[in-house]
Amino acid sequence: MGYTMEQYRASAKAIRDRLGDFIPKVAMVLGSGLGYMGDEVEGAVAIDYLDIPNFKASTAPGHKGRLVFGTLEGQRVAVMQGRTHHYEGYSYEEVSYAVRVLRLLGCDTLIATNAAGCVNTSWQAGDLMLITDHIKMFSESPLRGENLPEFGVRFPDASHLYTPRLRELARQTAQELGIPLREGVYFYCYGPQYETPAEVRAARVLGGDAVGMSTAPEVIVAGHCGMEVLGLTLLSNMAAGILDQPLSEQEVLEAGEAAREKFSGLVRACLRKM
Repeated sequence: MGYTMEQYRASAKAIRDRLGDFIPKVAMVLGSGLGYMGDEVEGAVAIDYLDIPNFKASTAPGHKGRLVFGTLEGQRVAVMQGRTHHYEGYSYEEVSYAVRVLRLLGCDTLIATNAAGCVNTSWQAGDLMLITDHIKMFSESPLRGENLPEFGVRFPDASHLYTPRLRELARQTAQELGIPLREGVYFYCYGPQYETPAEVRAARVLGGDAVGMSTAPEVIVAGHCGMEVLGLTLLSNMAAGILDQPLSEQEVLEAGEAAREKFSGLVRACLRKM
């Protein structure tokens, strides 16, 4: 589509008019089955996506489709309760649009979460994974088209999209809490169909530990506009072909609820240290 700076600024202004003097610092994207953290924000101001100019509706199950502003563990946060996906019919620029708007509002850090299939056969469903990197090879970039220099350079480096400092913070925090935390590579696929067993085997050969349908576009854009990024995955199910059973969205949502205490505890503790 080719959004202009004027459109990004118009979205930011519409939100700022609702927030007054409140300036968020940490943006959080909550994936499937993980949206409950938005309900824990204190002094919350909630704005539906469709009430913000140029935002798109979130249609995935378990995604409320709204921004929640307030405080969590002493941090000023902007929480996306649900995200949009390429499989919903949106371009990658539309999928990542909100990240740039939140950057304009003042956010300098992004906590990107998701629920994903577990590719690594040494792990199990229900584990949490710290994202060290991602693989997104066979689809266009959310930075395709005219570059907006107000956000970043034409050819941004992607060596450390997932900020080493924040990875170490999460690693130490999980150890202090006694929460096992896997570390691995997130393999991005478009969806909406779950991956085939052959695709899962290919992801494993290429170095993927988890596979999912989100996160990579938002993280690329966050890195482009200078944000630090912490990526966390709930391994909600074993990926296709590992177990002799079909996959379902209900399984993903139930896994999110089952992991509520440890996931929320880890994110909250990380926030306290940021």
